[in-house]
Amino acid sequence: MNAKRRIDRHLLGKVVDIAISAGREILNVHDSPDLSVDYKQDGSPLTLADLRSHEIIQAALEKITPDIPILSEESSPEMHGQRCDWPTLWLVDPLDGTKGFVRGSGEFTVNIALIQESRPVLGVVYTPVRDLLHFAAHGVGAFSSRAGQKARSIQTRKLPDRRLVVLSSHSHKHVGLERFMDRVRSLDFRVETRLMDSSLKFCLISEGLADVYPRFGPTSEWDTAAAQCVLEAAGGKIQDVEGNSLEYNKPDILNPAFIASGSSEVDWVSLL
Repeated sequence: MNAKRRIDRHLLGKVVDIAISAGREILNVHDSPDLSVDYKQDGSPLTLADLRSHEIIQAALEKITPDIPILSEESSPEMHGQRCDWPTLWLVDPLDGTKGFVRGSGEFTVNIALIQESRPVLGVVYTPVRDLLHFAAHGVGAFSSRAGQKARSIQTRKLPDRRLVVLSSHSHKHVGLERFMDRVRSLDFRVETRLMDSSLKFCLISEGLADVYPRFGPTSEWDTAAAQCVLEAAGGKIQDVEGNSLEYNKPDILNPAFIASGSSEVDWVSLL
């Protein structure tokens, strides 16, 4: 159990199909007239869509890789306690951006990542409302596909003419963000700020449509793992305040503050 899984296009394609199936079920709930919302102990929202997506993903992953354990945001607390013994695992957020889902923003995603020895080596991010896929695997590359079109290779961009697109969350404001923005402006960048829900922010950087996303508020490992794989395969980075790449299956499921970036032309960590 937990032997290293060979990463190839075939496995990546199967996980893409799983994410799409989960996303379609999310849309079925999203379009229902009587959407109800419960709340977890930490105050975060939980909907029927979260649970149905979780069930679909778990059943499908168990079928294709019965030897690899699965940790989902909706897994039982007992699973959270066992996970640190797993050198290889699936890390899943069945509905990332539930607040946006409830609000009707359309920016929620399905996130599935394969973790090996603390690193994401395969990642799929599916945005159901847009029928938009971002997916990657180590040794395979990073790709995007819209509305069933043929997948295309993606990569991050160099900073264009001192212009900078900074991404931020609708739901989380932090004094650190203002400090970061002040430091960026002191470097004579013309800055555009865009607000967006979910892991879609990382995917925009991966496609070269945005440049940087600083995050100071709390996130969990399942919020970032799949998108980190996509961003790294596209040429970008996610670094903590010490410049280290985010790692997974830590004793604490919460991530530290981090910055996601596409270009290495700026020492982003020094601006945090």
